[in-house]
Amino acid sequence: MATVSADDVRDVINITANDIADSKIEKMIKRAQVTVELETDKPADPTNCTDQQKEAITVLAAVYAICYLTGGSAVGLSFSVGDQNVSVISNAPPLTVLQNELERILNKLRGVNLRRA
Repeated sequence: MATVSADDVRDVINITANDIADSKIEKMIKRAQVTVELETDKPADPTNCTDQQKEAITVLAAVYAICYLTGGSAVGLSFSVGDQNVSVISNAPPLTVLQNELERILNKLRGVNLRRA
């Protein structure tokens, strides 16, 4: 079983503990956990979860962190990014990449199989 850490979230967007404190990241992890549970209708404990759940929680918490750093907002899976010129996230992957990755992971966790006919 896997554990989601504040460092895991920071690694996704290439920031340090100086950019966002552990206590703030842990709140983002909790919000991401609840959202993943609601989206998948399955329990997800960030301290004892599957690798797939860890990835979903980590990526969603990273999106929340980007919103926090830019002055944007996030509610569930709806995001609004503020000032894109924040230098601290200059090395972060584009938000659309993270959103697409999150959607792909959630579809797997939901058991959604998209097949071509």
